[in-house]
Amino acid sequence: MTTLTAAHGALPPHCYPQEQITETFAQLCLPDDRSRLLLNRFHESAHVSTRHLVLPLERYAGLDGFTAANNVFLQEAVDLGAQALLGALADSGLTPEDVDLIMSTTVTGIAVPSLDARMAAMVGLRPDVKRVPLMGLGCMAGASGVARLHDYLRGAPDEVAVLVSVELCSLTLQRGDASVANMVASGLFGDGAAAVVAVGAERATAHQGPQVVDSRSHLYPNTADAMGWDVGTTGLAIVLGAEVPELVDTYLGEDVRGLLAAHELKLEDVTRWISHPGGPKVLRAVQAALGLGDDALALTWHSLSTVGNMSSASVLHVLRDTLQQRPAGPGDRGVLMAMGPGFAAELVLLQW
Repeated sequence: MTTLTAAHGALPPHCYPQEQITETFAQLCLPDDRSRLLLNRFHESAHVSTRHLVLPLERYAGLDGFTAANNVFLQEAVDLGAQALLGALADSGLTPEDVDLIMSTTVTGIAVPSLDARMAAMVGLRPDVKRVPLMGLGCMAGASGVARLHDYLRGAPDEVAVLVSVELCSLTLQRGDASVANMVASGLFGDGAAAVVAVGAERATAHQGPQVVDSRSHLYPNTADAMGWDVGTTGLAIVLGAEVPELVDTYLGEDVRGLLAAHELKLEDVTRWISHPGGPKVLRAVQAALGLGDDALALTWHSLSTVGNMSSASVLHVLRDTLQQRPAGPGDRGVLMAMGPGFAAELVLLQW
C-alpha cells in the first residue's frame, strides 16, 4: 500500500486577529452601517481568531482588479508552495531528485504554466518529473489529491509522488460586494500551503507513516450550484450556498459507513478523524452525521481557529497536526475527509 511519509504546512508571515481583518474588509467592501452589523455577526460566529494573509493588510486596497491579484498569486504561490514541498521532503529524508511525480492543486489563482512547472526548477526536481495539475476541486482537493497519489503509486510501487496545495484565498477579495456569501467567506478563509510525500509499496519499508488503504468519491446529484466560483471581470466571486451543512448531514454518514464496511470496519474502529475545517456549521454537521464529539475533531477546530479555512490546504494541515500530535499505534485507522464544489466528498481510509 501507499505510505504517507510526511505532511508539511507553510504559512505567509502576515498574521492578523479576526477583528482587524473585519475592519479592513468593511472599509473596502461594505456600503453602509447596516451591512457592517451583519458582517460583525458573521465574523464573530466563524470561530476564527487569527488568519495568515499573503500580503500586509494595507496592500489589499491597491489590488485594483483580477490582473493585479493574479500577478501577486503567481509570485507568492510558487514561493509558498516550494517552501511546503521542500519541508515535506526534508521531513521524509528525501531530496527533490527523488520525486517521480508532482501533483499540484489550487483554486485561488490561474497559472499557465501550472504551479508544479514553476516550482520544478526552483526546488530542483528532475527534468523528467511527471506533472499532474488539479484545478476546480476547491476545498476537497487536499483529500482528493492524496487519493490520486495512491491511485498512481499502485501502478508505480517503486516511485515517490508528492502533492502540493497552495491557496491564497485573500486575493479573491471582491470589492463592493455586500452579499451574504462574500461576508461569510471573508470571515472564514485564509492563506496557506501544504505538501504531502507518498511512496509506493516497494519503498515503504524505508519509511514510516500511515498507509492508504482505500478511497471513495461521491458526486452528489443536483448540487452543482451549492459551492464554487462565479468567474467574471473582477475575478473569482464566491458561491457558497446555505444548503452545504444539510448536504453533509444527508450524505456523509452513509458515505463513510460504506467505505468502512467494505473493509469490515465500523465508525467505532476509527481512532483518527482528519477533517477539512469547512466552517462551524459544516463541522457540526460532520459530527452529527458521524456521531462524533468535539474531541474527535479537536485538531480540526483548532486549525479553523488559528489559521481559518485555507481551502484544499486545510485538511493537509490537519493531517500534519495529526501525525505530529496524535501518535498512532500499529493497526490504528483514520479517515481523511473533505467536501467541495460539485458538490462532492472525498474520503481516504488510512491505517498505521
